[in-house]
Amino acid sequence: MTSHWVIVDTATEVVEDEVFPDGTVLKKGTKVIYAMYSMGRMESIWGEDCREYRPERWLKDGRFMGESAYKFTAFTGGPRLCLGKDFAYYQMKFAAAPPPRRYRVDVVQGHPVAPKLALTLFMKHGLKVTLAKRDDKAKLRTTSASSGVPQVVVCSLQ
Repeated sequence: MTSHWVIVDTATEVVEDEVFPDGTVLKKGTKVIYAMYSMGRMESIWGEDCREYRPERWLKDGRFMGESAYKFTAFTGGPRLCLGKDFAYYQMKFAAAPPPRRYRVDVVQGHPVAPKLALTLFMKHGLKVTLAKRDDKAKLRTTSASSGVPQVVVCSLQ
């Protein structure tokens, strides 16, 4: 069992002097920390649209194309890979997949979107979104009757 919480503490200490191929020198005792939240928003890693919600960036020809655990560090990688990774993916699929089929989901204009650091990351102010009922019944294969007027709901996910 480890007392090193990977979720909160992604720091390590250099145990002996190290020189990388690009000439970067790390001296013994240097603390090395990486910020998972920041890495998920870096143009040098994800491109100019790194701050946009684009789930299709993980699709190629309609199929999911996973990224290296060392590029997408939400669950870290290697021997300290988060044990809850698969469970979290299943939760996301069950919770997040159905609403977009029936509703267009948009973050409420002006709502502050900020993470709160805890054992796991979550939204500091919740996530207020609007759900607008989709009216394209043919694509969604639904048979329910509708007045044709989009129904809008504001909810807070916490």
